[in-house]
Amino acid sequence: MKSLFQNKSNYDISFFLTMFCFCLIGVLNLYSITYSQKNSYLVNYQILWGVISISIGFILSFVKPKTLSSISYWVYGLNVFLLVLVLVLGKIGMGAQRWIGIGPIRIQPSEFMKVSLVFALARWFSKNSPDKSIKLINLFIPAGLVFVPMFLIYKQPDLGTSLILVFIFSFLIFYRKLRWRSIFQIAFSGVVISLIAYNFLLKDYQKKRIITFLNPYQDARNSGYNAIQSEIAIGSGLVFGKGYNNSSQASLNYLPEKHTDFVFSIFSEEHGFIGASLLIALFFLLFYRMIWLSKSVKNIYSSVFVIGILAIFFSHVFVNMGMVAGLLPIVGLPLPFMSYGGSSLLLFGIS
Repeated sequence: MKSLFQNKSNYDISFFLTMFCFCLIGVLNLYSITYSQKNSYLVNYQILWGVISISIGFILSFVKPKTLSSISYWVYGLNVFLLVLVLVLGKIGMGAQRWIGIGPIRIQPSEFMKVSLVFALARWFSKNSPDKSIKLINLFIPAGLVFVPMFLIYKQPDLGTSLILVFIFSFLIFYRKLRWRSIFQIAFSGVVISLIAYNFLLKDYQKKRIITFLNPYQDARNSGYNAIQSEIAIGSGLVFGKGYNNSSQASLNYLPEKHTDFVFSIFSEEHGFIGASLLIALFFLLFYRMIWLSKSVKNIYSSVFVIGILAIFFSHVFVNMGMVAGLLPIVGLPLPFMSYGGSSLLLFGIS
């Protein structure tokens, strides 16, 4: 066991404390969202999963990077198998087949695929391009590692999570010194693929999300309703907010999915611009610590791995806050440690 774990006499508790602060804020915010609707069981579940996530995160922080590297492809392969299992035996909820049921517990493998992909890409880049810039031809294998789970997740369907995998991949290839010529080639290809995907691959409701993003008032009572109510919640918070437990959008149940996708809207309504800014600053503190860590570690695998984890957190924060503020199309991505969900909390705890 000693070969798998490392001793840490000077344990860096900054990540642990930051995670605890987020979980505490998330639970308090969830209580405020649900107390008027008498959904206190959601808070109890969130506390339970929060404790489990923090505990697992604390234990994993002692695992040696060498151990993580050795199991990287196994972790990736296992998660791909679970994604296949979801399409065969998965439980259907809200029109999507994304969960595997284990007794009363439902697990969403697509959430864990984000960190599993980081495992695989960190291993590949550390072995195949440790000190040299990357050509386009060098990306076929890592692109394949991305495409397989991306396709399986898209079939669930879950467009938001599949795009997060692309974002993680993009983050890492830029970090690994991708040549500018290759960057322009990928950007051009991305535009072409996006046009093809919009016309031939996206489902009608996914196209509607894009149209609604451009003009939510075009269908204010249906597809544009969530976006409009979210903007109302954020705007009504003004500078200092309405105060804790004083969200009209939550108490009057105007905003659907307020405990998952739209938790930041309610938080902003109750705590205003000041509170929202402090929460964003706390996220940026976490990002800064990750960038510092990526420069401080002693091997390429660990450095790439940390940047991959940073990509997971940054993409969720950027997309979630952007969509609830009307800056991005609405997709089902949780805000780290704030949105309700056991799989989501476990993902960020492991990360």
